[in-house]
Amino acid sequence: MELSGRVVVVTGGTRGVGAGIARSFAEAGAEVVVCARRPPEVPFPKARFMELDVRDADAVAHFFAELPRLDVLVNNAGGAPYRLLADAGPERHVRVLELNLLAPLTVSLAAYEHLKRTRGSIVMIGSVSGGRPSPGAAAYGAAKAGLENLARSMAVEWAPDVRVNTLVVGMVRTEQSQLHYGDEEGIAAVSRTVPLGRLAEASDVGAAAVFLASDAAAYISGASLLVHGGGERPAFLDAATVNKET
Repeated sequence: MELSGRVVVVTGGTRGVGAGIARSFAEAGAEVVVCARRPPEVPFPKARFMELDVRDADAVAHFFAELPRLDVLVNNAGGAPYRLLADAGPERHVRVLELNLLAPLTVSLAAYEHLKRTRGSIVMIGSVSGGRPSPGAAAYGAAKAGLENLARSMAVEWAPDVRVNTLVVGMVRTEQSQLHYGDEEGIAAVSRTVPLGRLAEASDVGAAAVFLASDAAAYISGASLLVHGGGERPAFLDAATVNKET
């Protein structure tokens, strides 16, 4: 999965999953451009940072107009704080939808002509939250469900020139894991709910993104690749009394 000579843009790639994706593409030999509102705390030795707010359509259009070439776009920018639906006004939930669904659409449209010329690809970073109830992150889950559908439609409309796929990502261990899962004991407890027995590393997501962008996935488009360690063990299995020792 050698990507030498290819130019990759990773949105929101300065930390967490995005940083792992950027590093994976750099290790595969690509020229990586990371864009976000703020620069990384620790600069990447093999990636170039450019400031960009993906919610600003004019700034996004200018960014891609100035870019000489593009082979791969990774729509990674996103996220949302824990917020129960009734605890916030609709404008706050709209901002979550804007960042996680409308911004990837805006960025993809701005990148389209570049990708059409290079017969490139788009990798959307989705979430398991888009396929199951997500209490405390309902707007985020709805946005990620929409993102996956958007990717499938793009894959049809833009074929055969541009491939579009989605990584459906589960729980990932990052520098902010404690905000979601607590201390090391909490992370270990959450890890035990995953069939593979651990949270993903950012590099796991990065490796999957590199695969989808590479020639090894040349006939894959409109697909959703699950990167979730086997998913979640159904709660009823632990609640049921049948087959339990007494």
